[in-house]
Amino acid sequence: MKTLLLARHAKSDWGMSGLADHDRPLNGRGRRDAPEMARRLVDEEVALERIVSSSAARARSTADEYAAAFRLDVVEEPLLYGATAQTILAIAAALPDECGVAMLVGHNPGMSASVGELTGEQTQLATCAVAEIAVDVGAWAELVEGTGRLLRLHAPGDAH
Repeated sequence: MKTLLLARHAKSDWGMSGLADHDRPLNGRGRRDAPEMARRLVDEEVALERIVSSSAARARSTADEYAAAFRLDVVEEPLLYGATAQTILAIAAALPDECGVAMLVGHNPGMSASVGELTGEQTQLATCAVAEIAVDVGAWAELVEGTGRLLRLHAPGDAH
């Protein structure tokens, strides 16, 4: 059994004209929500072992908050930027097997679609939301559509 956390980046700043989409930073709300969500996962004793992030600035900043809270490094994966559900699941399937609990930090619509592909439950991840999914596999390479079960959906502002 593995646990996969699919995280959508925190709220980004659209106010800087001329800035490439890839380079958009977090806005004020995003800078508040990301550390709050990271602390919440720590408080809920999620045993996070690995964080893989899109190379986009807003995703990487979000991932860095989780990394600080869990005292982990971030593995940057450029293919997560704008990834489809199929690409996201392929990245998850390539995780090292010694890792039992991993988080991918990326973007919609791919992250929400990935939750649906894995669990059969259609959901729309809000910014900075995290879907915690139990994956019924012994090795990450066995991860395919339908092998997951949604354990919890964490979103900023939810009571915890």
